[in-house]
Parts: sequence; structure tokens; C-alpha cells
Amino acid sequence: MKHVLGAILVGLMSVACWGGATQRPNILLIMADDIGIEGLGCYGGQDYQTPHLDKLAAEGMRFTHAYSQPLCTPTRVQIMTGKYNHRNWQCFGVLPQGEKTFGHMMSDMGYKTLIAGKWQLTSYDPPDFPNAERRRGTGTHPKDAGFDEYSLFHAEETEDKGSRYANPTYLRNGALTKEVKGKYGEDITVDYILAFMERFQGQEMFVYYPMALPHWPMVATPDSDDWADPDRRLVPDERYFKDMVAYMDKLVGRLVSGIEHLGLRDNTIILFYSDNGTDSRITSRLNGAIVRGGKAQPTQTGIRVPLIANCPGKIRPTVNSDLIDASDFLPTLAELAGGSVPAGWQTDGRSFAPTLFGKASPKRDWAFFWYDPRPGWDKERFSRHIFALDHKYKLFSDGRLYDIEGLGVKEERVPASDHPDGANEAREKLQKVIDKVMAGPRSPASLTEVDAHGDPVQGNRI
Repeated sequence: MKHVLGAILVGLMSVACWGGATQRPNILLIMADDIGIEGLGCYGGQDYQTPHLDKLAAEGMRFTHAYSQPLCTPTRVQIMTGKYNHRNWQCFGVLPQGEKTFGHMMSDMGYKTLIAGKWQLTSYDPPDFPNAERRRGTGTHPKDAGFDEYSLFHAEETEDKGSRYANPTYLRNGALTKEVKGKYGEDITVDYILAFMERFQGQEMFVYYPMALPHWPMVATPDSDDWADPDRRLVPDERYFKDMVAYMDKLVGRLVSGIEHLGLRDNTIILFYSDNGTDSRITSRLNGAIVRGGKAQPTQTGIRVPLIANCPGKIRPTVNSDLIDASDFLPTLAELAGGSVPAGWQTDGRSFAPTLFGKASPKRDWAFFWYDPRPGWDKERFSRHIFALDHKYKLFSDGRLYDIEGLGVKEERVPASDHPDGANEAREKLQKVIDKVMAGPRSPASLTEVDAHGDPVQGNRI
């Protein structure tokens, strides 16, 4: 009854930014896994074939200053809940139980909802990792994340995850399927997405596709020459990264073509985003510059990512320089659905829905980051970073200030000595941002800095 009433009430609302249409848009949110802006041709990337994404960008809105967190779980928790990580952080690979997500919100607004792709938010630590018993099974199972249906890689314990690529393992609506021989995981996911959209065409749909590509292990795709040899399909080699990016793009093209075939293209908003920068093992060319991937690091190479929005006849071809971060997606989805974030939900994001349709709206002049992927297996090398940025500067809570204007994803610079006034003003502005945001609600896990095992570290930074 709650869903029915919600759908009726929202359906009666005028979706102003959707041109007053009586039918709300379908929304497909695609989030790639480990690709910075240097990975796409439309941003000046020179090493990868991305014609389908480039076409979406050319015919839609391409954002030049979209940001993520530097690593996957921090971004995945933030995008789904609309909260900065210090509000609800628990540990790596975990979405805390009881958190409300955009799956809950869109379902309550009357949308048919699907999440398909990568989960990794239920349980992460292997059983023999120190203090793992404190964290295993503490996350959210996909069935409790608010979606009507799910089909997900790495949906339960780490040791049971299997492959995400060749011979994949996945959990679909409660049924675990292990090692589908001869198949490619991302193909299975896209097939399921299109089948879902075919089943529910005529109803308003929200589909969240957190891709596996192009995350390590870098292995052959069905378009790689080595795919012909089944024994080589799961042999890692960095040379496959180009193939993986090309296949990522191909899958986006398959989704677009499938949506067109279903007659849904003109009423479907497609959003393409990434959870963090490119793997540090990969070096790419961007507008003639050499860029090493910055995944896991709080540098521009780790956090500046693609964001493309496309809907024929609704979103005009534009390049937009507004600041966007992962917390902004939840309120944006709410507004696209003709509603607002439910009362009582504490969120940090700001909707960019009006921007998509050329409507005036308040814009961000800063983005905030609380980043600490610990505790968790293989997180020994990490530390805590708290910082804020605008279009010109980035300030860390320990006082480091960097000049980032016009750098794309190159390394940050210490502010030039001949511009002390601008730097000082930026320092004051961004320090106020950090102080204000950090003064709000905090998760218990964010109050004490811990090591990878979950034990307190000396001189911790809160």
C-alpha cells in the first residue's frame, strides 16, 4: 500500500524539469569500476576506444568537474545513501545495516527497481584476517537494499565471490549461481538488465548498474584474441586493460541499442559515472600528457572522474563545469522522479537535476571528502584524509593547500607565491567547509582512526 500511495502522489506531481510530462523518465545509472577521465576519448583520452560513450557525451551533457571518492566502497556507500562517509562509515566492503538507499527511495516513489553488477557491500574480510570476526556479515544483504530485483557479483563472503569475468559467479534474487562456464559476467548482467526493462516496459524503471569493468584482474574479454583459448581467459595481464575499456564501452552501446529496440530511448535518462580513478598500474595519455592512474589516492587522478548524462530531446549537448560529487546522485534521482528526498533522511548531496535540463538552480562551490578505507583486508597501506576543494584549490585538514586549477588529472601544485591573496582566501573558505561539515553527525567508526585490523592508531586524526 505504501508503494501504491507513493506512486499515486508522485504521479500527480508536475515534473517541471521533465517538461511537464505525465510519465516520469526511466533512469539508468551506470557506474564504471576504476576509470578516470583519461580513459574516455571525449575527455581527451588517447589510448582507448570509447565510441559509444563519446557519442553519449557529444549528444548529451559532459561534466568536467565530477568527483568520486578515491576507492570503491567509499563511493558506493556515498552514492547510494547521499551521505559523506564520516556519517555512516563502518569498514571496507560494508554498507551498514539499516541504511536507506536510493533503491528504497525510488521503490517508494513507485519505480520498478533493479541493481545488477557488483555489490561487495555485505562482507569483505577473509575469515583468517585479524579481527575479521568483528566485521564479517555486518553489512547489508542485497535483498535489504531496497531494490525489487538484483543480480550481483560478490554479493556475500569474499571467499565465495568467484570470478566477475570469465566463468562468473553471481547471486540473483536469492539464488547463487557458481562458475557459469564459457560465459562472461558483464554480458550476463547486461542481458538481465535488458530483460528486466522488457518485462516492465510501460512502467517507470530505475536501474543501477555498478559495472565490474575495468577493475583488476586485467583479463581477456570476449573480444580479445586470447578468449579463444579457455585456459587463458582468467590469466591476468595489464595489456588486456585496453580491451576491458573497449568492452566497457561496447556494453554501454548494447544497453543504448537495447533501450532503443524497446522503444524507451526518448524517455530514458542515462547517467554514466565512475567510482574512482584508474588503476595505478596503468599509464595513459590525456591531451598529450602522460597520466598514471591514481586509484586509492586523494589526488586529482584518484577522484576526478567522468560524468555523462544523455536523453534525446531532453538533455541538450553541453559541456558543464559544475562541481558534482557522489552524494549528489540521491537527491538528483529524487527530483528526476518528481519528488524529493524523504523527510528525516540526513543527506549531504545537492540535486543537479535542473542543470540537466538547462534550468537555473543553486550550484556547489565546493566538494568535501572524508576518506579512510580502513579497517579491512589489504588496507594496511592506507591512512585518513579529510579535504575540501573548489575549481581552483584543494585544502587538507592538516593544512596542505594545493593549486588544482586547469590541471585535468595531473599532479597538484603548491600555490604559486605570486598569488598569496587568492590562496589565503581559498584556505579560509575551504577550512570553513571542513569545519562545518565535520561538525555534523558522525558514525561511531569515524570518531577514532584505526588500522587495517580495526585497532586504534596513535595520534589518530578525527
